[in-house]
Amino acid sequence: MYLLSPPATQAKMSKSSGIDNYLPYVMHLAPSTLSGYNTCPLAGLCKDSCLNTAGRGRFNNVQLARIARTKMFFEQRDEFFAMLKKEIDRALRRCDKQGKKLSLRLNGTSDIRWEMYKPYDGKTIFEAYPQVQFYDYTKLPNRDVDGIANYHLTFSDGGDNMDHVELALSRRMNVAVVFAGKILPEVWYGRKVIDGDKHDLRFLDPKGVIVGLTAKGKAKVDASNFVKDPGIANSQLKEAA
Repeated sequence: MYLLSPPATQAKMSKSSGIDNYLPYVMHLAPSTLSGYNTCPLAGLCKDSCLNTAGRGRFNNVQLARIARTKMFFEQRDEFFAMLKKEIDRALRRCDKQGKKLSLRLNGTSDIRWEMYKPYDGKTIFEAYPQVQFYDYTKLPNRDVDGIANYHLTFSDGGDNMDHVELALSRRMNVAVVFAGKILPEVWYGRKVIDGDKHDLRFLDPKGVIVGLTAKGKAKVDASNFVKDPGIANSQLKEAA
């Protein structure tokens, strides 16, 4: 079992490979309480349409591996972080050989506050690897990462967290929104919408935008407010920007 997935095994990561000379890796844990441990404290409407079921996530062996990683994190934390270090070091050697930079998304299908853990001689993973560009999506409104230069967060609209979305918008955070169909609106919440499916390297996005994502996996048939109707006029939405 490996903790990190290289770009070749992930469709969106594969599309991201080479952009601005980055080689992207991602770690997928079991979302919400699927493993018996809660990795998504504020999971709500998004639980039924989580990307956990998209792409290779539909295969049973992939699900079992994500559950095993999650249990390792909660039950064998020292071993987990030691294994993670070995895999990051291996990825960095690969990047050196290819003349690329490493980007790493730790919360591929989870929402863990990695900034709270200091497994490497009292250092966080961000401090231990300043040469790595880390990034994630989050629904947690109070993550203290402003002083972490190599960690970028994009806030997620979960359909039932408008108060937190408004807070993120007021802080000029980019907000990811899932839309039905294949055509994204030009404006949402008073902000320009960019196509977030072109690549996954969110730290390269311009500031102050909505990251539009098309529904995938179970989200394609989601009838909740998690998946938005792009045909709704922006004037009908609650202005938050």
